[in-house]
Amino acid sequence: MKEIFRAIPVTEHVWWVGAIDWDIRDFHGYSTHRGSTYNAYLVMADRVTLIDTVKKPFRDEMMARIASVTDPSGIDTIVSNHSEMDHSGCLVETVRAIGPERLYASAKGAEAIEEHFHAGLPVEAVSDGGSIDLGNMSLTCVETRMLHWPDSMVSWLDADRVLFSQDGFGMHLASCERFDDQIPDLVLEQEAAKYFANILLPFAHITGKVLDRIESLGLDIDVIAPDHGPVWRSKIDRILALYRRWAGRERKRKAVILYDTMWGSTQTMARAVADGLSSNGACVRIMSARGTHRSDIATEILDAGALVVGSPTLNNTIFPALADILTYLKGLKPKGLVGGAFGSYGWSGEAVKLLEGWLDEMKVEKAAEGVRVKYVPDTEALLGCRALGAAVAKRIADLPPMVEGVV
Repeated sequence: MKEIFRAIPVTEHVWWVGAIDWDIRDFHGYSTHRGSTYNAYLVMADRVTLIDTVKKPFRDEMMARIASVTDPSGIDTIVSNHSEMDHSGCLVETVRAIGPERLYASAKGAEAIEEHFHAGLPVEAVSDGGSIDLGNMSLTCVETRMLHWPDSMVSWLDADRVLFSQDGFGMHLASCERFDDQIPDLVLEQEAAKYFANILLPFAHITGKVLDRIESLGLDIDVIAPDHGPVWRSKIDRILALYRRWAGRERKRKAVILYDTMWGSTQTMARAVADGLSSNGACVRIMSARGTHRSDIATEILDAGALVVGSPTLNNTIFPALADILTYLKGLKPKGLVGGAFGSYGWSGEAVKLLEGWLDEMKVEKAAEGVRVKYVPDTEALLGCRALGAAVAKRIADLPPMVEGVV
């Protein structure tokens, strides 16, 4: 298979030996409509080293890419930066096939590997800030706990100035192109934002601290090599700046209107809310709960200043699609939002109060009381919706102006 799957050089001593997953369309509820990659890296040092492995079904592809550079049995060291199964799924089989002298992970990583596989692998725990001797060069390992698992760490290859960043700075994007400068900027920023919004947002404050820690080390980074998506070699300053913005939860004058509708009344209300927002200077995204994937909604909320939610009442509660999305968003822990609720009803009309309860749980500050309409909204009701939009827009008016070119 080595004639089919070839390694790709990253630097003088580093090769990409990962796998491309063209078919994956769901990752823990996150829509991966552009597929993904599972990146592993081979370091051709005196002690040949493999950084991470790949998802189990792709082991043969990884091994073939390794074999296109060197005999896999010559690998001395394996480093597991992150024990999640898309990066360690074939670790046991790889260790048994290669027989490396050393297998390293963080202290939490060593625990996680045993708890995942129950295989008794001889994992050595590398300390935070500790070094791994590769003979003619070294790896320095820095723990990045909860970015985004307790075991997570990054590794710094001094000789080639490469930061192996595990899930940090990654994205789900299947591509034959391996580097950032081979992919359009818009695609890079869309997919990087989506990844941050759906994977790293609950740990945004930790991300900021990790960025501070990396900066404090004074690393002169030439390459950031993540475990998903393209390798960063030309736009490192750009991705670091975006992470700073997202970790700091910087907001635009932007509102996301999330709604579902039964006979069109709540949809009409959503459009009136949108007009009130846009007429008062806010950028608006109207998103149907049944027509938009939850992960795309989360991506829009990443830099939004407001979330306004609408639902008709169904069986004394909100529509199921909204419950699904709000459950997902609550787990992502967005912060600093203002918002409101609206909806139509036939006789009982609980939905708006329930939506306001969801907003309270998510710590979304309500800009005005919710708007409830029986059956079909008339002009007065729609003016009330417009006023709700205007009230939300005024609450986010003091946010910095929108930044062009950033999702």
